[in-house]
Amino acid sequence: MAAMSLTLPVLPETSVPPAEGAPQPLPGILDVPTDTLRAWLAERRQPPMRISQIRKQILANRATAFEDMSDLPKDLRPELAGSFSVFSTKVEKHMFAMSDDTHKLVLRLADDKMIECVLIQEDGRATACVSTQVGCGMGCVFCASGLNGVVRNLTVGEIVEQLVRLRNLTNPTSTNPDRAPRLTHIVVMGMGEPLANLDRLLEALAVAGDKHGLCVGQRHVTISTVGLPAKIRQLADVGKQYHLAVSLHAPTDALRTQIVPTNDKTGIPAILEAADYFYEKTGRQVTYEYVVLGGTNDDPTHAKELARLLAGRKAHVNLIPWNDVEGLPYRRPVEGNLQGMIETLHRSGISVKVRKRKGAEIDAACGQLRRQLEGSGERGEGRAKIGEPIT
Repeated sequence: MAAMSLTLPVLPETSVPPAEGAPQPLPGILDVPTDTLRAWLAERRQPPMRISQIRKQILANRATAFEDMSDLPKDLRPELAGSFSVFSTKVEKHMFAMSDDTHKLVLRLADDKMIECVLIQEDGRATACVSTQVGCGMGCVFCASGLNGVVRNLTVGEIVEQLVRLRNLTNPTSTNPDRAPRLTHIVVMGMGEPLANLDRLLEALAVAGDKHGLCVGQRHVTISTVGLPAKIRQLADVGKQYHLAVSLHAPTDALRTQIVPTNDKTGIPAILEAADYFYEKTGRQVTYEYVVLGGTNDDPTHAKELARLLAGRKAHVNLIPWNDVEGLPYRRPVEGNLQGMIETLHRSGISVKVRKRKGAEIDAACGQLRRQLEGSGERGEGRAKIGEPIT
C-alpha cells in the first residue's frame, strides 16, 4: 500500500480532566498530538502513514469505530480501541425538526460538561453551527449560552468532532437537490465567544478545510464575535478568507452596554475600527448581526442611528428577531417595527436581511436545550432520544 502524506495539521497537546470520581476516559484520537500517536504506532511497529489513514477514515470516510477502518491491519484495530476513542464526546440528545430538517445535538464532553451544535439544511446547503466554549463569558443579556458564565475553552478535537458528527448526519447518496450530500458551510455561532478561543478554532478550521478533511472552503466559513478588537485584528492578519460577523445589537454605546455588558471595555468605535481593518486586509464584507428585541432596540430612532453608524461602510446587516428563552424578559419585535428597520436601512443604501427562524421547535437557539438537560439531571446515552422527531 502506498504511503499517504501527512497533510492534516498537527493537533496540540490538550488535557481535559475527568469528573471527580469518574474513570479516566480514553483520549479522543483527534486530540492526540501527531508525535504522541507516531510514538504509539512505532511501539507496535506500525508506520507513520497510519496517522493519516486513521484521520482520513474519521474525517472523510465517516468511520465511527476503529473496527470499521478497513484499510488498517486487523490486529491494529482492537489495540487502537483499547487506547483511544474515535470520539471523546457522547451524544446526550439528538433532535430534529421535520418541518425544516434542522438537527440539534447536545454533546457530553469527557469532563461531563455539555455543549450544543446544529445542522441546518436547505437549498442544497448543509451548514454546521458549532460551539467553541462551554458556556460563555460575554454576558449578553438575551442569550441562554452565557446564563451560567464560561467554564472553559473547547479543545481542537472537540470543535472538529462537532463538525464531523453534524457532517455524518448528511446523506452522501441523496439525490434531493434541496439537500447537500456533505457539509458545505460552517458558522461559528454556537456557545461561547469564538475569538476568545481563536488559536484552537483556527486549527480546527484548518482540519475542516483540508482536502483530506471535510473540504469546506474558507469562503464558506463565518466566524461570529461579540467584538474583541485585538482578536479581530489578529484574525485579519492570519490572511484567511473567513467571513466575519460582528454581533452589534445596538447603535449606541449606552444601549449596547446594557445588552452586551463587555461593551464597556471596548466600545463601538474600537469595534468598528477593527472591523474596518479586517475588511481592508481581507477584502471580505463584514456582517453586523443585530438581535432585534421588541421594545428595547427596535424603534425608529434606533434604526436611524444604526443607519448613520454604518453609512459609508461595506457592510451587511443581519436582523435576527429574538427567539423566546424561558426565564428571560424579552419579546419578539412587532412586525411593523421590524419592517421599519429594514426600510430605514435600505433607504441608507445598507444591505440588510432578516434571518430565517430555523429549528424553533427543537430549541435550536444555543444554550436552551443544554440548560434544560442540566436542570433536569437527565444524562447518559441510554436516555438520549436519538433522532427524536418533533412535529
